[in-house]
Amino acid sequence: MELLLLDAHGPTYWALKFILNALALMAGAHFLNGVRIDDFVRAMLVAIVLAVLNATLGGVLDFITTPLRYLTLGLFSFVVDGALLLIAAYFLKGFHIDNFKSAFFLAILLAIFNTVLYGIFL
Repeated sequence: MELLLLDAHGPTYWALKFILNALALMAGAHFLNGVRIDDFVRAMLVAIVLAVLNATLGGVLDFITTPLRYLTLGLFSFVVDGALLLIAAYFLKGFHIDNFKSAFFLAILLAIFNTVLYGIFL
């Protein structure tokens, strides 16, 4: 039996997904020195902006970098995700990433945290 009986495309599912992404962002900011997020509300806003960036610009960048992702066995996806994180940090107040290295490691941590959190809650 499902924990929350979530519909895969319902608003409760998406709200929980944004909350889990915000928690992963807060955890990543806690573990990395070069990443700062002011508060949880800001983390929620960052999660929403990242979802929009991934749905629009992320798809284009993934398509363009497909040969590199094949050559690196998918690891180049973290470079694309780091670039999207830097773009989000540039446009949002209260979310700051010092350099690309911090964005790259934040992308790796987000992938790990989201895998664990989605496995538990979704």
